Amino acid sequence: MTATLTGTTVQERNKQIALDCAAAWNRWDVDGVIAHWSPDVRHFSEDRQVDTEQMIAAMRGGLAAFPDLHLDVRSAVAEGDRVILRISVTATHLGDFFGKAPTGKKVRWFMLEELRFDDAGRITEHYDVFNYLPMLKELGFVDRAPGADNSRYQAGRETIAVRHGCLTP
Repeated sequence: MTATLTGTTVQERNKQIALDCAAAWNRWDVDGVIAHWSPDVRHFSEDRQVDTEQMIAAMRGGLAAFPDLHLDVRSAVAEGDRVILRISVTATHLGDFFGKAPTGKKVRWFMLEELRFDDAGRITEHYDVFNYLPMLKELGFVDRAPGADNSRYQAGRETIAVRHGCLTP
């Protein structure tokens, strides 16, 4: 039996909150996303725990580099206290990104978000996985040729590894 909240299941409520977060991104409203976090939210990116302040800085930095960023939620699945979103992102590179000056190029990348909710509908855990490879190719960080070795590239002063299309320092 599924619990209900005035005619809505907990899963439906949580899915709507997750979609509200995506809508806040599409308004470029970082605070609108943060409003759904519990005070003790834990963040994980590529399975590494990320401090909340670092997560907020990364979010604001992403919007600075791609101020017209748009999330297209391709699917949303809710089960128990979790919601998973499959997202396609489009944006224009209009600000510094890993030391690369703005190119004005339109880019695209893909991501998965897993959100865990408490009983009050606040996000207590946030996991994300990005496939930046299409965007990195478009911006010239990696070779676009088929079969090119793009396992490492220079971004500013540090070398970044690309594994399965994801960035890892």
